[in-house]
Amino acid sequence: MGRPFGVPVYVAPSWFLVAALITWVFGGQLERVLPDLGAARYLVSLFFAVAFYASVLIHELAHTVAALRFKLPVRRIQLQFFGGVSEIEKEAETPGREFVLAFVGPLLSLVLAGLFYLAMQPVEPGTVPGVLLAGLMVSNLIVAIFNLLPGLPLDGGRMLRAVVWKLTGKPMSGTVAAAWVGRALAVTVLIGLPLLTQSGALGSNAEDSVGMDTVTDALLAAILAAIIWTGAGNSLRMARLREHLPELRARNLTRRAVPVETDTPLSEALRRANDAGARALVVVDAHGEPLSLVREAAIVGVPEHRRPWVAVSGLAQDLTDGMRVSAELAGEDLLDVLRATPATEYLVVEETGEIYGVLSAA
Repeated sequence: MGRPFGVPVYVAPSWFLVAALITWVFGGQLERVLPDLGAARYLVSLFFAVAFYASVLIHELAHTVAALRFKLPVRRIQLQFFGGVSEIEKEAETPGREFVLAFVGPLLSLVLAGLFYLAMQPVEPGTVPGVLLAGLMVSNLIVAIFNLLPGLPLDGGRMLRAVVWKLTGKPMSGTVAAAWVGRALAVTVLIGLPLLTQSGALGSNAEDSVGMDTVTDALLAAILAAIIWTGAGNSLRMARLREHLPELRARNLTRRAVPVETDTPLSEALRRANDAGARALVVVDAHGEPLSLVREAAIVGVPEHRRPWVAVSGLAQDLTDGMRVSAELAGEDLLDVLRATPATEYLVVEETGEIYGVLSAA
């Protein structure tokens, strides 16, 4: 949809589903509030859906600007079924930055709710602008309150993580605490949301909350609970993976390789590799400069009786600058290099430029 602050914004296909749902539900409410609108109420409802998601985009842009301010790369912003997500590629370095990074989103939603409230004051309540402004005020208030709930993957969960991280000095302790609170929150939403609706606590008459409405509320609660539970679990898994990142070393993960010239038959190249105890082939020129990598999948696809007649160059993938990886890279630095140039195989070289081997990525 565009690149504000240099970050691409995408709209997931599920957004169209939720936009249609909002248009239908809000259109039904408008029929009671503004009966004279007729079929035009759905046009007003569609405008509300787009304006609401514009507010969600502003919420996500707040996270993005804060991340960029802290020099954390943001891959993209995606608007989807239940709101949006800013894909920040690195963790904040301190609990204070983590707290700020999480808090700015709900804060901006609260600011938007306040602005819509102020805009409502000079407008007649029973008009289209009045109803739209009231709807946007309430929806932004709900977004802010919901995101402040103290469980991952919500912003409030990241704020709780930052607090526990600050108190214990361990980011993993903060993640574990916020993830388990997130799971408890998911169970609470699953059970509590339908009960609140049936009791009339959310503004509807308890006797009206039967039949299809009850099923809809239960389904909505189940979807919300599943998203929170899954997000909390993913946050926990990612944190445990990050704990092991320092052990991720290019040298340890690399298959040793032998250099072979362009016209070398595959059978001869494999013989040399077996003699050297290597498991990969790198095609070089007459001066020993690497040109391409022989793809492992391509080797498997050549029958053994054909291998003496197939040159390695026909099975190779040309090297680009991003496909050369230092054998000394480890942890986040290694992942950053691999993210910058996605490929299935990389040439791993010593600091001197000498060929060390081939790193496969899956």
